[in-house]
Amino acid sequence: MDARALIAGLRQGRPPSAEALAWFARGLASGEVSDAQAGAFAMAVCLKGLGEAGRVALTRAMRDSGAVLEWDLPGPVLDKHSTGGIGDCVSLLLAPALAACGAYVPMISGRGLGHTGGTLDKLEAIPGFRADVPTERLCEIVEEIGCAIVAANGDVAPADRRLYAIRDVTGTVESIDLITASILSKKLAAGLEGLVLDVKLGSGAFMKTRGEAEALARALVATAQGAGCMTRALVTDMSQPLAAAAGNALEVIEVMETLTGTSVNAALWDLTVALGGEALALGGLAQDAEDGEGRIMRALETGRAAEIFGEMVAALGGPLDFVERWPDRLPAAPVVREVAAEREGYVATIDGEALGLAVVGLGGGRQREGDRINPSVGLAEIAGIGEHVSPELPLALIHAASEGAADAAEAQVRAAFTVTEAPVDDPPLIWQRIG
Repeated sequence: MDARALIAGLRQGRPPSAEALAWFARGLASGEVSDAQAGAFAMAVCLKGLGEAGRVALTRAMRDSGAVLEWDLPGPVLDKHSTGGIGDCVSLLLAPALAACGAYVPMISGRGLGHTGGTLDKLEAIPGFRADVPTERLCEIVEEIGCAIVAANGDVAPADRRLYAIRDVTGTVESIDLITASILSKKLAAGLEGLVLDVKLGSGAFMKTRGEAEALARALVATAQGAGCMTRALVTDMSQPLAAAAGNALEVIEVMETLTGTSVNAALWDLTVALGGEALALGGLAQDAEDGEGRIMRALETGRAAEIFGEMVAALGGPLDFVERWPDRLPAAPVVREVAAEREGYVATIDGEALGLAVVGLGGGRQREGDRINPSVGLAEIAGIGEHVSPELPLALIHAASEGAADAAEAQVRAAFTVTEAPVDDPPLIWQRIG
């Protein structure tokens, strides 16, 4: 095989064969393919595309560049992936709820990216929680408890890790072919039998338009199924934060309130139930998505999902009594400030990306690689679209490490909201189901 010939053919509109892509992925993992060749490959894919068969082949090749887990369990191995948004902490509810229904969930998750929060950063707001565990420990926890939410280690899809780093610095991130292969190579390396995808649409998502979100959802579903994993996608709203909080510990608080029933967040609940119903149907644990939704609701209502979440947290180094004592265990910011609306009216639009960047600026995300995250900071009680606000009714509460940091965030947060005199309808939570 010759990387130069592969790239030249791709540039001329000839997608590489499955064998050539498998060789290229192995070369990415081993270092045989140079950074320059990897960058040229990514740019050629951006310009010419791979087509559906090429996407499947690249996904399989990057999946197989490292370890692929194999399971011998009494239930299906299922997972969920979200394309990222603001206040999206569904994974923390869904993984234990699926486990409570008889599924096994090896959820390999990521950290914050750009303006969007990361599942692992949220969990690491819990004192002692360790997301980086060896593959053997991941398997033990999944077998014993039913779910584990962990970071990808060096054994998982090393070709993707190398190509992603190169895409990030060569302006080739926004390619549906490369996004699809990147997401699915890591997920499918976990040995899944079923996967449900949450493709976000709106101001707080990477995909801002319905056309973009649907195109990505269709590519992900077709590619995953072509690679042998039953998959379904939901295109869901991200024109406003999903939870009423954005920030690591603050989102864990909303999760715990919902898991324990002390203050249920309706959007988090509804989306968890919808995604879980689809996953259980894919895995044969429910007759259809509607039956699956009922099973997920019972897992949440009975407290069984909360129990499993607590067991998972303890197994990954967190407090043994986290479910019982979570208000005492999570860090709190020293400064809490209201952001008042400038006039009375109804929230018409929210710039979710701006809110996410405000959280990053407070220290709740990374502005450069290696930055340490302050888990206590962020936004809480965020007003939703259609909600009545006034100078006496705040748009949000800023949780900051200092008065200066709160000052810097206040104008950003206020500017992210558009308030009108006329009432506004709340957008639908789920736009479309694909697969």
